[in-house]
Amino acid sequence: MRVLIVGGGIGGLATALSLHAAGIDCTVAESVTEPRPLGVGINLQPHAVRELTELGLGEELAGLGIPMDYFVFTDRYGGVILPLPRGTIAGYDWPQYAVHRGELQMTLLAAVRERLGPGAVRTGLALEDFEQDGTGVTASLRDVRTGETLKEAADVLVGADGVHSAVRARLHPDGGPLLWNGIRMWRGTAEGESFLDGATQVVAGSNRSAKFVVYPIARRGGGRVLINWVAEVLTGEPGPVTAADWSRQGRLEDVLPHFEGWRFPYLDVPALISASGRILEYPMVDRDPLPRWGRGRVTLLGDAAHPLYPIGANGGSQAVLDARVLARELAVAADPVAGLAAYEAERRPVTGELVLAHRELPMEKTIAMVTERAPDGFDDIADVLTPEELAEMAAAQRRITDTDVRFLNERASWSVTRG
Repeated sequence: MRVLIVGGGIGGLATALSLHAAGIDCTVAESVTEPRPLGVGINLQPHAVRELTELGLGEELAGLGIPMDYFVFTDRYGGVILPLPRGTIAGYDWPQYAVHRGELQMTLLAAVRERLGPGAVRTGLALEDFEQDGTGVTASLRDVRTGETLKEAADVLVGADGVHSAVRARLHPDGGPLLWNGIRMWRGTAEGESFLDGATQVVAGSNRSAKFVVYPIARRGGGRVLINWVAEVLTGEPGPVTAADWSRQGRLEDVLPHFEGWRFPYLDVPALISASGRILEYPMVDRDPLPRWGRGRVTLLGDAAHPLYPIGANGGSQAVLDARVLARELAVAADPVAGLAAYEAERRPVTGELVLAHRELPMEKTIAMVTERAPDGFDDIADVLTPEELAEMAAAQRRITDTDVRFLNERASWSVTRG
């Protein structure tokens, strides 16, 4: 069996590693001519870290990222509303890593080239169309450097080409637009002093007005770290949008006014934003869940299948889970079509529920309540929220971020080899 993967991001590269480990031949076609470590920070949940560790990348992840101990919600003054343990602190056998997205992608790319060979990732090739029949699928790939169209035959085609997926557009030409919830996001990184315990993600304020997320993603020595930040501000009315450019340059003067005066005992928010070398700006968007992902020998994976709001540290992690289940089902199936059907039957309902759960913005109701009851801050959250309200807040967050600890720790490995 031979699989053609369209897209060389985290999902596509994790798929290549998973297929290779399962004894399935594959090639990655990536439209970028020269992959570079772009982007900012992401979190890898313990369930994804388990899968990457089983692919032999445990040491690389440990050297690349910072294991998160806590996820702390605060008001805009830094007053602690709710701390939630993460990773091994929460009882998982695997940590939750905060990493630089681009560095993670380069690590996966290096592993694919080392294990599958230097030609396993073919760059500068953009999917234009595909055809399939009972024996295989043929993709039309355009070389972006020459304009030449190449024909590539495979048994299976996987669209792991992101939120603007060309594979999805051909499978679902009427699949619905990108949907914006009215929140604009700015993101950046800057070096600074380690804060709190050095392994905590802080979520301050509410994106019903302005919210700031900050966490370290790499150690720099001497107590300094590379800090990732995300600013979320409600700026418009929800509705469909035609595009969302993840690499769009943002402007300091657009984001900074929303956070003037945001200074915590451990962090100066305006100074951090101002110290960032590059600011990215994009809308918080997703798409409606699809009634089906693929057709025959063609399927979708990661953001191409189920773009999510980035509020539950789920985007990259769910793509890794997709990759592992896809490889497992193709390895044990009697034929590729059956394998893809089994993959979709397992992954589509779970990720569809996550898309809808993320739309509820489950924490915002409680944080808005804190703002209404204590607009100038508080000394003790017990004076503001009842124990029942805090418990409801914790449960709401866990619904979109956590896998049952015992289930993950005890379930059988997804690693299989094609017979």
